[in-house]
Amino acid sequence: MMNLPQMGRIRQHFDRTRVADIRKSVLAELQQFSWEQIQPGNSVALAAGSRGIANIAEIIKAAVEFFKSLDARPFVFPAMGSHGGATAEGQVAVLAELGITDSYVQAPILSAMDVQQIGETEDGVPVFVDQHALDADHIVVVNRIKSHTKFKASIESGPMKMMAIGMGKDKGAAYYHKAAVEHTFPKIIRDAARIVLQQTPVVCALAIVENGYGETARITALKPDNIESSEEKLLSLSKKMTAHLPFNDIDLLIVDEMGKDISGVGIDPNITGRNRDLVGVFDHPVRIKRLFVRDLTDQSKGNAIGIGLADLTTKRLVDKIDYAATYKNCITGISLEKGAVPMHFEHDRQAIEVALDSIGLISPRMSKIVRIKNTLRLDILLVSEAFMDELNHRSDIDILSELEPIEFDSHKNLLAL
Repeated sequence: MMNLPQMGRIRQHFDRTRVADIRKSVLAELQQFSWEQIQPGNSVALAAGSRGIANIAEIIKAAVEFFKSLDARPFVFPAMGSHGGATAEGQVAVLAELGITDSYVQAPILSAMDVQQIGETEDGVPVFVDQHALDADHIVVVNRIKSHTKFKASIESGPMKMMAIGMGKDKGAAYYHKAAVEHTFPKIIRDAARIVLQQTPVVCALAIVENGYGETARITALKPDNIESSEEKLLSLSKKMTAHLPFNDIDLLIVDEMGKDISGVGIDPNITGRNRDLVGVFDHPVRIKRLFVRDLTDQSKGNAIGIGLADLTTKRLVDKIDYAATYKNCITGISLEKGAVPMHFEHDRQAIEVALDSIGLISPRMSKIVRIKNTLRLDILLVSEAFMDELNHRSDIDILSELEPIEFDSHKNLLAL
């Protein structure tokens, strides 16, 4: 049996700026603008749908409350491209999983996959928008600003992307991903979003920035004429606040769970540096020799997009894969590589031993191992003894425990983190 290293528990410290009162913050941001263009009885379409955003249901509810105070008729529509199986019912179900229901937000949920072409970019790329949004008197876009999992640019994931891809539904998302192979994602998103701003009644965006603990750090209301420029600045803020792994050189990263509720591609490439993609990889300081992912979250509903970023996994994860949902997501995103199932084993110990036997001449006992719950929660983690000398000189990290042997249960699977 392989002689495995001992592991110790540590805590990383990130910027913990956070919004104390979500409702008050949303109302204060919206109240700073004049709203003469919204007349009593006007409909206001609130775009929502990105997964993993903290307090998103409460943010949407507060926005509904505000527009009702103007005697408008707010409603929510899913702006999530092809997610939810690319069906109207499936997208309503995704919103419900996020806590966004008509009963909670006190507004109707209007969902359909119908879109209308409103124009085309200078490259001839057609721009599509959800029909319910187009039928509304006004549109408000609500989304988090963060690093994208496919590319690096001054505009990545946020209101601009939601206007382009999210509001374009399945038809738009599929076309834009294909067009990005020739025209690049940053250009597609900017060009399509600019046309949406020009041709549709977008009156506001609510931009959300989260801290390194996945908490709401800032909510900013943006008028249409400064959405693009403000998103660039807020993306820089997001990148400064985001969580990260404590080391750049890692022999084995053990990820306890992956899933769509954690990252759009299950395992966030912005954390791991792993990004197999037709549109190109991006530079990243983290270098991981082997990545072992142990399980798939229940919330992912079998969608295992991103499994192809791992080197090893378990049979229990593979048995949970809904291949139809996974393949649909991968095909729409032109990310076939991310649906490739890696070597999978009956239990964790076997996967770990195979991983450590394939990293070169380093003895398993001296290997650099990091274990995390998922790529969204990086404050508490386990690290192997090879990192201990470095940790003693790190002011941003607390050592929480003594070194202990890696423990497995009777089935040779790791005990809970």
